[in-house]
Amino acid sequence: MMKHTQNQIMHSPTLDTVLMVEHTLQDAKEVIKIAELKRRLPRKVMHQTLMRILDYLQASGKMLITTKGVVWTYTPKNMMQLLKKGGVEI
Repeated sequence: MMKHTQNQIMHSPTLDTVLMVEHTLQDAKEVIKIAELKRRLPRKVMHQTLMRILDYLQASGKMLITTKGVVWTYTPKNMMQLLKKGGVEI
């Protein structure tokens, strides 16, 4: 007798959804809880999909997931150059 196993296929978020989460985190400008992030999103996102997006953004160095919530950390190179110009050398 042949045993049937069911493989779950992971749903991949669309680029539009990833960008929506990125923009919402950038606009937050503070550490926010995942539940608060869900409320701030312009449209609903399934929890598993949101967690997959957050894992991707953390792995790519754009944000951090901490015990207090999530926070956007990415600064584009051109913005870093502007910050360097206005900074004080130590």
